[in-house]
Amino acid sequence: MRYISSQIENRIRIIALSTSLANAKDLGEWIGATAHGLFNFPPGVRPVPIEIHIQGIDIANFEARMQAMTKPTYTSIVQHAKEGKPALVFVPTRKHARLTALDLVTYSNADGGERSQFLQCTKEDLAPFIAKVKESTLSHVLTHGVGYLHEGLSLMEKELVTQLFSAGAIQVCVASSSMCWGLSLSAHLVVVMGTQYYDGRENAHTDYPITDLWQMMGRASRPLLDNAGKCVILCHAPRKEYYKKFLYEPFPVESHLDHFLHDHVNAEVVVGTVESKQDAVDYLTWTFLYRRLTQNPNYYNLQGVSHRHLSDHLSELVESTLTDLESSKCVAIEDEMYLSPLNLGMIASYYYISYTTIELFSSSLTAKTKLKGLLEILASASEYSQLPIRPGEEETIRKLINHQRFSIDKPKYTDPHVKANALLQAYFSRHVIAGNLALDQREVLLSSSRLLQSMVDVISSNGWLNPALAAMELTQMVTQGLWERDSVLLQLPHFTKELAKKCQENPGKSIETVFDLVEMEDDERRELLQMTDAQLLDIARFCNRFPNIDLAYDVLESDDVIAGENVTLQVTLERDLEGRQELGSVDAPRYPKPKEEGWWLVVGDPSSNQLLAIKRVSLQRKSKVKLDFTAPSELGEKKYTLYFMCDSYLGCDQEYEFTINVKEAMEDGEDGRE
Repeated sequence: MRYISSQIENRIRIIALSTSLANAKDLGEWIGATAHGLFNFPPGVRPVPIEIHIQGIDIANFEARMQAMTKPTYTSIVQHAKEGKPALVFVPTRKHARLTALDLVTYSNADGGERSQFLQCTKEDLAPFIAKVKESTLSHVLTHGVGYLHEGLSLMEKELVTQLFSAGAIQVCVASSSMCWGLSLSAHLVVVMGTQYYDGRENAHTDYPITDLWQMMGRASRPLLDNAGKCVILCHAPRKEYYKKFLYEPFPVESHLDHFLHDHVNAEVVVGTVESKQDAVDYLTWTFLYRRLTQNPNYYNLQGVSHRHLSDHLSELVESTLTDLESSKCVAIEDEMYLSPLNLGMIASYYYISYTTIELFSSSLTAKTKLKGLLEILASASEYSQLPIRPGEEETIRKLINHQRFSIDKPKYTDPHVKANALLQAYFSRHVIAGNLALDQREVLLSSSRLLQSMVDVISSNGWLNPALAAMELTQMVTQGLWERDSVLLQLPHFTKELAKKCQENPGKSIETVFDLVEMEDDERRELLQMTDAQLLDIARFCNRFPNIDLAYDVLESDDVIAGENVTLQVTLERDLEGRQELGSVDAPRYPKPKEEGWWLVVGDPSSNQLLAIKRVSLQRKSKVKLDFTAPSELGEKKYTLYFMCDSYLGCDQEYEFTINVKEAMEDGEDGRE
């Protein structure tokens, strides 16, 4: 931002907030804060003072250690959260959240008899809330004053547990560690039950980041209610001294830009900020990385801290980064100095995708790639390499793959790309997935839209028609959660496969498309669907939203098409909005976020699998679009097809065949050229 500020000669005001830092001055100077504008407080400065107790459990096995921590957790709650003061317990996974809640209830019942000591209201008051809970374990522990929160609970169940804990109806809430940043809860006592989690990529148990621990500890703060908060940290005994030291000292912030430099440099080359290797080195001098290199040289593998060492290190970093970008065909290097963006680099920058992903797309896609291949290439994108693999998930993924349409050759069940493929296929087959896998599936879907659009761009740059159309169909499948061979009626609310088949076999006229259903008489439709008025209203809403677009086209100067010269096809689009003023977002309840409708106009030659022209279109009411392509060298009539493809709905694509008559160029009387 400061680099931009220096270029446009206009000052930018930056406000930055963080936890307590050891190197706040470095960070302040980097963002341009003066000494008067920089405030750094030690970790001990809090709205409410906190007492920290660290206990070590000397058991090597992770699960056995977690089990051994349950009794000390219960003892801590009884000892430090007297008189019904709220206690928040953080555990590594949702499995531990459920088991710990059950164990706490068991200990409480053993100590307190009939009435649970953790329940702070009557069971009659709690009953209406319990009735709304679907998970049996959760409803059981809530009746004993203990709740739990994890990503697998429904939104309503999370809200209900949060409200009961905040209102003081239940005294104890057990939460999975990953929820520490999103929780709005605070308590008198926080117990961190275990400080490690399973890292699927490393296939080992790893310590929580210190920042996560600080976040958990920060929940032990109730200003105006407590004079002091309390935190108990239960950890593996050998880690006790480590936490004693670092929980009381601020941490330095280091730069990770060197791990992500390729995509940054590519983006700067595309926008023209960096036009040479020297520009790239100058660009790095504005970064936080540059400031930290000499402060912590060992961390960045710097051989020395002299100006020469620093200059050599930056030059080496830029050289290796640009060599990688050149080999992936994202950037061209001229005269070993000057840089210019290539098509793949521009696509990667535009869609915010990794240079390794765009290189994969470019090298893997061919003119003969079909749906199975597209799906495998999509799932292999670098963006999915961070997908977590949790303990015990391998068996679930194996079962998922065995029930899918496309098999995977020699699948490695701990591979995040195999998991991404399985989750995508399960989504298209509408297999119900719950818990953490459902969250992973959501992440896969959110990334897939831009990855598929970049894939369409890569394919169309090569002029391949059939793979481009297949990738466009894949974007429709991702939005609606259907296979391309499924009935398009399954996009409609309340429709099942049985009902879609019944519509297809409708006596008199087969109902196969949304338009067929709309054209039916009301009584016939009601008789066929056998639905309530509310359900029929939902279907009517979808049908009104479903794109009904009139397309007209015209080859400009069609009588004067010359071999090898430009041909312009003018396409007029008009949407039937039926009195509605605005379009609104796509009707896609299975897609995890609102999506705007988009279209592609494509001119192609199916006989030769050649894509001649493509244009991305966003259509509200009316639009006129021109598509330019080159006339073939062969003379005479030539047939082409115009495709109008949606990126959100199945069953609304249009295609039209048109013919051009290619003529020989007239002789030029002045110079005799053709």
